[in-house]
Amino acid sequence: MSTPTGPASGLPVRMPRPRQSGRHRRPEPVVAPEGAAALVLAVPGTPSPATRSLAEEVISIARSELPGLNARIGYLDGDDAEYPTLSTVLAHNAAERVARFEQAVAAGREVAEPTGPSAVVVPLLAGPDSALIRRIRQAVMDSGTQAELTDVLGPHPLLAEALHVRLSEAGLARADRARLFTVATAADGIVLATVGGEEAVQAAGITGMLLAARLAVPVMAAALDVEGSVASIAEQLQGSGSAQLALAPYLVGPEVDPGLLDAAAKEAGCATAEPLGAYPAIGKLVLSLYATTLGITPATPQGTQGAQGAQGAQAH
Repeated sequence: MSTPTGPASGLPVRMPRPRQSGRHRRPEPVVAPEGAAALVLAVPGTPSPATRSLAEEVISIARSELPGLNARIGYLDGDDAEYPTLSTVLAHNAAERVARFEQAVAAGREVAEPTGPSAVVVPLLAGPDSALIRRIRQAVMDSGTQAELTDVLGPHPLLAEALHVRLSEAGLARADRARLFTVATAADGIVLATVGGEEAVQAAGITGMLLAARLAVPVMAAALDVEGSVASIAEQLQGSGSAQLALAPYLVGPEVDPGLLDAAAKEAGCATAEPLGAYPAIGKLVLSLYATTLGITPATPQGTQGAQGAQGAQAH
């Protein structure tokens, strides 16, 4: 026979823990609101199995942060067979949204008619690329749906962290400035490579300042799609005393031809790190843009303090 405090026999049982109160109380798990707009990841570049794997990983990270998230992938240069185009994905999503509402009404359930955007489109771009953004915006218009287009992922302190990790993985930077050991191949000057012309270079420069604070070495941005830009920045760094340079791609990956990166690294005569890829910060920033658009609060990734605060924090 059991008692309110446990079994009379003395056998151990798992009793429910009392709910904590006050500031140590654990937050309630947050899930995506029912009927919320879909998150549609707009993927630039030539579709491939590697590109799809990267996009799916980014979506998986976003879903882990917000369970129940309705997320889809649309390719800017898709073929609507293996790789659905962005406009097709948006149109199908909107049609399915209407169909779900009509089915609910037919079943006699009391449901509110869908309002607001049917989807939030997040470009899989670290920095601004006006040509790609115009194409994404046109695809949204061609879909004939009420979809909202967000800004690109950067500049952001989490992208500086991701760049630091990619450089350290390539042996081009210390993983932690607090450690005493040295890295023989560590670069003393970083060329931050982006695409999108001067606008992209200026935006990358903000994240570059945060990266410079982390590494305590000069960082300068250059445009891969502007002839001679990378070589010119490399010369400036060498002229200011940097002897061992490294190329850090300020790119997720699909938006640029890998051959362009290789050619730039050879032109500048320096080693290169991998693009940002599906680093966890990418998925968190994608979700943050989606959540901000819809006014959902849980998707504010850590490290979103202002640029000055982030720079100061990383400099220690």
